[in-house]
Amino acid sequence: MYTLGINAAFHDSSACILKDGILLAAAEDERFTHFKHGKRPIPFAAYELPYHAINFCLEKAGIFLKDVDHIAYSFDPELLVDSRWTTVPGTVTVPFRKARQQPDGNSPWDPLFVSSIIQAPYHLVDGYPHHLQYRFNGCKTTDFEWHFVEHHISHAASAYFPSPFGHAAVLTLDGRGELATTTYNLGRGNDLERIGQVNMPNSLGLLYEQVTTHLGFLHSSDEYKVMALASYGKPGFVYEFRSMIRIGENGQYSIDSGKIEEYFGPKRLRNEEFTAYHFNIAHSLQVVLEDTVLELAAYLHRETRETNLCLAGGVALNCVLNARIRDRGPFRNIWVQPASGDSGTALGAAIWIDSKLRNSQTKDFVMEHVYWGPDYTDMEIERFLKLAKVPYRKLDNIAEETAGLLVQDKIIGWFQGKMEFGPRALGSRSILASPINPDMQSRLNVVKDREDFRPVAPVVLQEEAHAWFKGAGYSPFMLFVYDVLPGKEEQIPAVRHVDGTARIQTINERQHPEYYALLKAFYRRTGVPVLINTSFNTLGKPIVCSPRDAVECFWSSPFDALVIGSFLIQK
Repeated sequence: MYTLGINAAFHDSSACILKDGILLAAAEDERFTHFKHGKRPIPFAAYELPYHAINFCLEKAGIFLKDVDHIAYSFDPELLVDSRWTTVPGTVTVPFRKARQQPDGNSPWDPLFVSSIIQAPYHLVDGYPHHLQYRFNGCKTTDFEWHFVEHHISHAASAYFPSPFGHAAVLTLDGRGELATTTYNLGRGNDLERIGQVNMPNSLGLLYEQVTTHLGFLHSSDEYKVMALASYGKPGFVYEFRSMIRIGENGQYSIDSGKIEEYFGPKRLRNEEFTAYHFNIAHSLQVVLEDTVLELAAYLHRETRETNLCLAGGVALNCVLNARIRDRGPFRNIWVQPASGDSGTALGAAIWIDSKLRNSQTKDFVMEHVYWGPDYTDMEIERFLKLAKVPYRKLDNIAEETAGLLVQDKIIGWFQGKMEFGPRALGSRSILASPINPDMQSRLNVVKDREDFRPVAPVVLQEEAHAWFKGAGYSPFMLFVYDVLPGKEEQIPAVRHVDGTARIQTINERQHPEYYALLKAFYRRTGVPVLINTSFNTLGKPIVCSPRDAVECFWSSPFDALVIGSFLIQK
């Protein structure tokens, strides 16, 4: 049984495909269209589907759209259908001109948004791009069964079902789903039980988004920059943020975010200089977010008495928050979905429907890596390099020769194996550099045209992680920060953030043999089992996907070399 999962309602449009509960492929649409996040989360974009990601998934499975048995879409529009929208059954009313947000947090454009989603099955079979017709052509809506899956169930399923746990508490936190913004679930065996939820307009995710906008960043996109900015500030506005959030009983909370400008003054414009004032706003927001989520986690622990916790939703990409839950929360073990944002809901929706329809009694899939995207053979890569008339040479030993370049402080584009699913580059589509030179962080921020305050993250051999980062062991997805151990700061200054932490990725040979071999080769040469790993992209662009993407990014950016498959390109 083939089950296709789709996320398309808001942003980070994505697709995945399962065969009898086993994941075959997963990817974000942005990697193919080169439009970051796929689209902006506005009602007028709700009709857009991730055709390119779907096409890749079908191709990987070796099937056509008409061969798919079930399609799971990670949003249920029926939960938003409102009798106030119309007086004529089967129709909706939308404003003719711009209308104001309603007091309950709903948008006057919700009818248009929901109507577009309801039509998604028809958009899928009729609206695909002409150049993708081979795998879509001839399919009818009667060829498959369509399932709308609640957004937060999709998040929760993406966290629990691929986790290594047979039972766990599940906490999901994001901007919004249909109604829910926070949900509490209990996972046991092959099922999820909803314990409680917080609904719109109360949302920790939306509060973080609003402050992101206030600080001059792009909401639903740049929240991770606020997290980085927070490390430079002091808790000067903790009182103000705490006054906005009222925590009640049974995991409930309410938020009054209408006083942001009253408390913090006018918004910072995009290119204005950052001051200590901005740092302190970001820091205070982060502190209050962490304290609040710890209270919510404590409630969930009291209700479930579980030792295991699974996390998903966009807020779960906040690796500083995740580390706080790990270190000060009530749970012994934590697993975070690496594609915790909306892209991961395609996987969650598909797993949820697959498990219900097959009546599976066991969990069939554990997500040990994120390498579920396209890959390219040396033959395919070389064919493109010749076509593009790019000078290259074939490497005899990829790991050893690349390590030799890294020791010389070269900045390397690294393109190996299957592309990552989720927002992190984890060794398949990465920019790599040595962490030994303290200037390397600023050099990389210039290469990627990033803000000066942005840290760069390390990858470390899994078996050596404990000797370099406090308490580190297995952390393959860059979802937690760890303190750099005393005595190691001077050896890896480029990856130590201003607060003394680093957002690490551990790697073992089973997960990515070529990447692991490179770390080993660098370790033999330097005594340092750590490299800088940042995503292979530049400002405003998604992570590269194809050889063409990699070469175009390399030649238009100040990299030193590109290692793509078995081939080396140098400037």
